[in-house]
Amino acid sequence: MRIGILNSGGDCPGLNAVIHGVVGAASEKGWEVIGFRDGFEGLLPPGDFKFLTRADTSGILKLGGTILGTTNKGNFAAKIGAGDVAKVPQEIVDRAKKTLDQLEIGALIVVGGDGSLTTGHQLFQDGWPIIGVPKTIDNDLEATAMTFGFDSAVTSVVDGLDRLHTTASSHKRVMVLEVMGRHAGWIALWGGMAGGANVVLIPEIDFDIQKVAEFIRLREAQGHHSSLIVVAEGAKLPDGLVARENEHGGEVRLGGVGAVVANQIQEMTGKETRACTLGHLQRGGAPTALDRILGLRFGVMAVKLASEGNFGRMVSYQSYHVDSVPIIDAVQKIRCVDPTGEVVDAARAIGICFGDC
Repeated sequence: MRIGILNSGGDCPGLNAVIHGVVGAASEKGWEVIGFRDGFEGLLPPGDFKFLTRADTSGILKLGGTILGTTNKGNFAAKIGAGDVAKVPQEIVDRAKKTLDQLEIGALIVVGGDGSLTTGHQLFQDGWPIIGVPKTIDNDLEATAMTFGFDSAVTSVVDGLDRLHTTASSHKRVMVLEVMGRHAGWIALWGGMAGGANVVLIPEIDFDIQKVAEFIRLREAQGHHSSLIVVAEGAKLPDGLVARENEHGGEVRLGGVGAVVANQIQEMTGKETRACTLGHLQRGGAPTALDRILGLRFGVMAVKLASEGNFGRMVSYQSYHVDSVPIIDAVQKIRCVDPTGEVVDAARAIGICFGDC
């Protein structure tokens, strides 16, 4: 067996752990592994790829990013707007399939988020031997309880809040930290809880900035002269999302809600308020131990699915166990925070404000 692997979409910590797991498990079976550079684009003739051996993956577990490169643009982009998808043109699919056939690839492991897996599902329907591995720091794929990269992103948020807490306390300021989370607020919620935030604003819970201001004033009256606010980039203001631009005809790039919240809080409370945006710091750096182990396990399971001929499936993590589900189950619905769920209830119980009460 000769198998291929590619990373597609945004980068995140743990991608190299998946590659390490795939190469290690395949080598144990005597299989060859070919890594395609820059996502699906590496499949286009004449092909941009390299054979991967144990020597190539030695020492990459601790590295962020991916040794294969990745892209969320190009000929295989699946997302064209807010939740909209587009099929990859058949001419592009046919050209890429020639590379797959010439290299005699028996299974192609696609490591990506909902957009990349949507493309992968289309290729599977076209007869490709596709196996999906879920990758997103947002942790918003319905068919898996956790994706690698999420824990590393949350850890970077907690580190940022730890640092902001000291400067906020010293100057008696309100500090607003904007984090990633287009449709789902998992990073903001988990990061905010672990980092001691006082206010968490997420896409799933509509908030009233007046109520956030009232909460800050109440804290001031109780002797708490500094406050930390975490806001997901997809949190909705009364007049909608705060967007930067529509990039290359794809989904609108979000960003800037943190600055808007900070300005309004300062105006309403009179408290000096500053905003910070973590941005791509959440995607970079070394993966946490959890993300390294999860990535490794995902890579090993992908090879197991290839050995069984179970194509059109995605590796999935449920109840501490790694298994698989049909790819279509992973791309049909985004997993959002339940506003009435146990995690939000726990946050409210310790006094975190979501701006809705």
